[in-house]
Amino acid sequence: MERERRALRFAGRRESERQTVDGDDPSVRLLVTSLPERLRDPVLLYYFADLPVREVAARLGRSEGTVKSDLHTARELLRATLGESHDRIG
Repeated sequence: MERERRALRFAGRRESERQTVDGDDPSVRLLVTSLPERLRDPVLLYYFADLPVREVAARLGRSEGTVKSDLHTARELLRATLGESHDRIG
């Protein structure tokens, strides 16, 4: 329950405030906050608040299929961004 409250508080913060959430990898946190809201909200609720897809869909007023699709799209964007960052470093 505490993880859910923290994720919901995190989702409600302004962009500048999101960079200070405790216990998260800063690079991943920044990447997640850079996602469009349509993708960011399901990621926060599913991965950070540890809610099942069914609950994420209910809270966001979307179908489960839409939430699954949004999570997939978000993962692909994050994967591509992380890959680009890694390529520049290595």
